[in-house]
Amino acid sequence: MFNGKSILITGGTGSFGRAFIRAMLARHQPQRLIVFSRDELKQFEMQQTFSAPCMRYFLGDVRDRDRLVQAMRGVDYVIHAAALKQVPAAEYNPMECIKTNIHGAENVIHAALASGVQKVIALSTDKAANPINLYGATKLASDKLFVAANNIAGSNPTRFAVVRYGNVVGSRGSVVPFFRKLLAEGARELPITDVRMTRFWISLDQAVDFVFRNFARMQGGEIFVPKIPSVRIVDLAEALAPGLPHKIIGIRPGEKLHEIMCPADDSHLTLEFADHFVIRPSIRFVGLECDYARNLLGECGTPTAAGFEYNSGNNPHFLSVEEIRAFNAAAGA
Repeated sequence: MFNGKSILITGGTGSFGRAFIRAMLARHQPQRLIVFSRDELKQFEMQQTFSAPCMRYFLGDVRDRDRLVQAMRGVDYVIHAAALKQVPAAEYNPMECIKTNIHGAENVIHAALASGVQKVIALSTDKAANPINLYGATKLASDKLFVAANNIAGSNPTRFAVVRYGNVVGSRGSVVPFFRKLLAEGARELPITDVRMTRFWISLDQAVDFVFRNFARMQGGEIFVPKIPSVRIVDLAEALAPGLPHKIIGIRPGEKLHEIMCPADDSHLTLEFADHFVIRPSIRFVGLECDYARNLLGECGTPTAAGFEYNSGNNPHFLSVEEIRAFNAAAGA
């Protein structure tokens, strides 16, 4: 579905963006592949690796609506990956986070509608489910904006959906590179926030594959959640540094013991498919009637039980220490 099409990714110089561009160039023949981001140095560095004739690099900020409209002219598909993501930075700079994550989302929606984009997928996070920090609250607001955008589209054919997943193994700012840095510096113990802590575990390639798949699945208004394994933070530390002592430092502000991706409050909206969940929109769209239990690939889902919650602590699939090592090695982390 991407051959001969124009695709734009906001925040395209980030970890996900680079993996997405690499996969797109390897698997498809797009007419144009547009990286939209605000960092000229990262764009320059990225051009040294990705310089195919179809590549375009647009300097711009999602806070700038007019620039987004310019960039999306003639674009068929949009992936919205741009965001301010660091939890402590968001707590200290709340308005900056709001401007990028909420107002930026509104601008992406406006530009997509103004430009007649066919499909838009916005990347979300587990922190948007029952948020307890500002970053999560802004991503929840962003999710709501993208879901509701299907209602304001009117006769416009543009459709919007959301993909939500947890920690990406080895991405910038995540725990694996942090632990590896400490070990490289000769650490004699690893800091553990809480021995009960768990996290979902997904590789960049898996995240990219899930987004690709959901462009084909989406009808508009869905929040897609992959079924992925969990890890215990103590098992992760043991996988990276066998036998090294742990130092308990306590949960940081805005941090949870377990990640939630399908909250219990949304159980009446949640459908379970073979390899993923779908959270249906809580509102009805004028002129858009969808049977979310059967997607555009013909896959069928069933409603979850009342009170169902999908979190990293109650996940039936946990990786062992050896499986974590193998997973990280395969993910290049």
